[in-house]
Amino acid sequence: MASKETAIVEITPEVLLKAYACGIFPMAENADDPSLHWVEPPMRGIIPLDRLHIPSRLARTVKADQYTVVTNRDFDAVIDGCAEAAPGRTNTWINKRIRKLYRGLYAIGHCHTVEVYDGDNLVGGLYGVSLGAAFFGESMFHRARDVSKIALVHLVARLNAGGFTLLDTQFLTDHLKTLGAYEVPRVHYQKLLANALEGDADFEAVPPDRPLPGSTALALASPD
Repeated sequence: MASKETAIVEITPEVLLKAYACGIFPMAENADDPSLHWVEPPMRGIIPLDRLHIPSRLARTVKADQYTVVTNRDFDAVIDGCAEAAPGRTNTWINKRIRKLYRGLYAIGHCHTVEVYDGDNLVGGLYGVSLGAAFFGESMFHRARDVSKIALVHLVARLNAGGFTLLDTQFLTDHLKTLGAYEVPRVHYQKLLANALEGDADFEAVPPDRPLPGSTALALASPD
């Protein structure tokens, strides 16, 4: 379900957090569209934090530590990466209002990035919103093979270290299915969300600028 604003109204980061707590989130038609859609999908994508599926080739790549993975270093660069054109996507739903809103959430500690660097070059990453013990994944990008998946493994590792219980991916994609994501109906999702919002998790349980060794990230992301 989605509703579109009939006029441009002010949405603050605090209002946005209340929307997330109700299970809805904003999107835009494209980068030039000044309005927002409020979206509440009938089926919601979830990645189980205790059952992330890491294929053996990906596990070897993570463990090799070819890349440096940190968090919350360069929010604007991650937004730019998520908004850029990619195969199968010539336009983006990230408009100026989305950028401003999530930058505001970042400033008050409720929006976070995972960033993958090859030397000094940002080659992939993701961003999302934390609230209670829930993390809402917003978007990811890659400029090299598998780096968005590496970012996701490190995200799950940090979420598990910080005591999170829910990783919401909004929609289910083939890319996420390969990592164990699945869909739940809206009613089920609301129960998971309510339980997670009662929790108290810490995204920075692992210091943001402290890279996790790949072997540690794998152990935290896939404890079984």
